[in-house]
Amino acid sequence: MIYITRKEHFNAAHKLFNSAWDEEKNDAVFGKCANKNWHGHNYDLFVTVKGEINPDTGFVVNLKDLSKLIKVDVVEVLDHKNLNLDVKSMYEMPSTENVAIFIWDILSPKIKAMGAELHCIKLFETESNYVEYYG
Repeated sequence: MIYITRKEHFNAAHKLFNSAWDEEKNDAVFGKCANKNWHGHNYDLFVTVKGEINPDTGFVVNLKDLSKLIKVDVVEVLDHKNLNLDVKSMYEMPSTENVAIFIWDILSPKIKAMGAELHCIKLFETESNYVEYYG
């Protein structure tokens, strides 16, 4: 088994806010992330796949194909969007954790169709904060 990772990038805005709570509690839990005027991030996305090396190509997957899949099915959906308003699946709580799960759910079956398995989504929200999701 071998692992290979592709990195992509997108920018998006969001607000962390639980509508069942009052503004005071939201501010206490989410701080600046509950800003009523939103805030944005420059996300770095690392998609790691695993599998056996194809003896004809030397690849687990063709990284050109993986890059195209990520760009079309993830980056074009999320880039320069307001995750709370523009991305239907994110309406409830577009935390970095939920964005990683959203990306996994999109990519996992399509990577399987490419003959590999999605191993990990690593999503950097900032230089200091990132999520890893293994399905």
